[in-house]
Amino acid sequence: MVDAPGGFRLMGIVNVTPDSFSDGGLYLETDAAVEHGARLVAEGADIVDVGGESTRPGAEPVSAAEELRRVHGVIAGLAAGGTAAQISIDTSKASVAQAALDAGASLVNDVSAFRADPEMAALVAQSGADCCLMHMLAEPRTMQRDPTYEDVVDEVRAFLEERLQFAVREGVDERRVLLDPGIGFGKTVEHNLELLRRLDELATLGRPIVIGTSRKSFLARLGAGTSDRLGATVASNVLALERGASVFRVHEVAPVREALAVAAATLGGRWVARNPKTPTS
Repeated sequence: MVDAPGGFRLMGIVNVTPDSFSDGGLYLETDAAVEHGARLVAEGADIVDVGGESTRPGAEPVSAAEELRRVHGVIAGLAAGGTAAQISIDTSKASVAQAALDAGASLVNDVSAFRADPEMAALVAQSGADCCLMHMLAEPRTMQRDPTYEDVVDEVRAFLEERLQFAVREGVDERRVLLDPGIGFGKTVEHNLELLRRLDELATLGRPIVIGTSRKSFLARLGAGTSDRLGATVASNVLALERGASVFRVHEVAPVREALAVAAATLGGRWVARNPKTPTS
């Protein structure tokens, strides 16, 4: 298949957790998780995002030691296998991020946007890694307890702008920062839809926008059912592409990549012109 036009990237999800909302427990064994990551790369994933702590609504935190036990062998296995994809560590703990970077990761996906661990920003800056900073209201245990905004898009945009500026002040190269509005993280269905409708307002921040709608419960509440919600995931990602997103975090890589390739080719220059290039570690 020809390369996808416009430079969008697919981030394939590898949850090494017993309690993630969609695939918890499926890839707890290191070999199974490495095999799954390799399969996502074969389907066209540009990034493999490995996480050892669930951030689903209501999730309880785990220790750094347990989180690292879950992910280290997976990251090392993917790196040893010579994967063509960039390896991402989904963590808010600097100690886990450091070990993951040492094992072969080169992107830190921090759902706390450098707020949970005061050492994270300095670590990312010193390592030269890429990073993704996400908006989340409160924390996973409490984020869905009556989330309220005056204007969700304005508030998320202001948060991401402040976090970007903070990262740069801490020495992170701005060109290595991705921004994620945090679909489903402290948002109602209407908040999620408003963020998708007005995603172009976030794209004006000048950094690549990551979108993560894959299999999320708000899709079911829109009529997507309770299975894999693949059709709804594809639709939401195509709409996000048109509105300015350029990195797509998904469970099923191949069908989303095919849909985005067609959408990007159809939109042509109208889409390419509004999307900054993604970091290339």
